Amino acid sequence: MKKYLLGIHNGNVIAGIIGKNKFAYDLWGATVNFASRLESTCKPGKIQISQETKDIISGGLNLEKRTGVMIKGIGTINTYYIYYT
Repeated sequence: MKKYLLGIHNGNVIAGIIGKNKFAYDLWGATVNFASRLESTCKPGKIQISQETKDIISGGLNLEKRTGVMIKGIGTINTYYIYYT
């Protein structure tokens, strides 16, 4: 079974359709980049979220705080893994 990585951040994005011959719906912006960088620093099989996302959805979730996570273009921050069953 393949282990997946997932990074979640919330914020504003720009959305639209790109392409001339084959159309695709896509998202852009700092929020998308941040989520991608959370994904790239995540361990396989984990869900990593930002502090901002934790502040919105943390009620009732089992979280593990990660301190000193280096995120390219942002710096060293605290993130959280969501534990799920």
